[in-house]
Amino acid sequence: MTSSNTLTWQEESGTRTALWQADNGARQPSRIQVAKEMDADTAYRLASAGTGLLWRGDFQHARQLLQAMSARMDAAGQRKKKPTPSTAAESFEQHRKAQALRVRVLGQLLIEIDGNYGIPLKRSPDVVQACTEAWGPADGQARVVPLRSLLGLIGAHEWRKKGVPVATLNGAHIHPHYGVFSPVRGEYLDLVAQAPLPAALQHCPQAFDIGVGTGVLSALLARRGVPRVMATDLSERALACARDNLQRLDLLSKVELVQTDLYPAGNAALVVCNPPWLPAKPTSTLEQAVYDEDSAMLRGFLQGLTAHLCQGGEGWLILSDLAEHLGLRTRDQLMDWIANAGLKVLGRLETRPRHSKAQDPSDPLHAARAAEVTSLWRLGVG
Repeated sequence: MTSSNTLTWQEESGTRTALWQADNGARQPSRIQVAKEMDADTAYRLASAGTGLLWRGDFQHARQLLQAMSARMDAAGQRKKKPTPSTAAESFEQHRKAQALRVRVLGQLLIEIDGNYGIPLKRSPDVVQACTEAWGPADGQARVVPLRSLLGLIGAHEWRKKGVPVATLNGAHIHPHYGVFSPVRGEYLDLVAQAPLPAALQHCPQAFDIGVGTGVLSALLARRGVPRVMATDLSERALACARDNLQRLDLLSKVELVQTDLYPAGNAALVVCNPPWLPAKPTSTLEQAVYDEDSAMLRGFLQGLTAHLCQGGEGWLILSDLAEHLGLRTRDQLMDWIANAGLKVLGRLETRPRHSKAQDPSDPLHAARAAEVTSLWRLGVG
């Protein structure tokens, strides 16, 4: 190990060096062991001790080994006696720790990708396009990546190719890019499609989409007849994704994309924001669409809203109450933030989740997920 971004190891050919690439937050291994064959028990033991297993055998065998290691980890977790959480917040913390441990241990099975995004292993897939989408054009620099992370990257490429059908866009597809949150939970889109547009759009014909992501909300607003949408995001990846989707939908002429933190300059009759729903610290780039540390984006949206609304305008906050059921934020806190920002609640539309985890009793957060409600809060100047 020579730096936080570089791996150095010894192999038959001598000393080798490559970039460390782990977008899912996996830690760099403390040491490297080259492996062509290995049984799952040995691999799991070494990975648990922090040894990175740089695979030089058949690629498909590596996938099978990863599955077997995962099964060993599940079995070990079932054998280990854990204290029963006394609160929902403790359940969430235990769940997060288990997720982090899985990333750390299973992230020790490693694949080298050459400087042209090739994998020099038997029966390896062609990952050139998937890597280019995630990391940009090949730069001649070899990388070492956890196999688990690589499989996620390949899966993201397939999602991008196929797209996600969105019923509120009459079945049109949204194509999420790697690292941009996919609109697979369509219930919140139903709320945006149903909410009455503010009359202020007649004299102030502009909406803001704060945190554009894939561009799905901007597309929905444009399809609903909003004359002009200004959509913001700090992430270049998200802005590129939104541009791609809006072009596909022939809506780019109605949406201006702006790279900024939260608000663009000016005012709007409608400001829509769907911040990450859980106030916890993201541990990787890929978690930033799910976790909003200290509710920073949520509070920033509320605090800046009155300064950016036209007369009679509305802010639409799309938010799940899952954080409340997990004991991470209270309803009173949310109402205080709304009031302290000089806002009042004009109305609220609600819907229940339709995703599979809400009906899965084996999910460690099932009680909270089963009680979850997603709301569109219509906010005005108080």
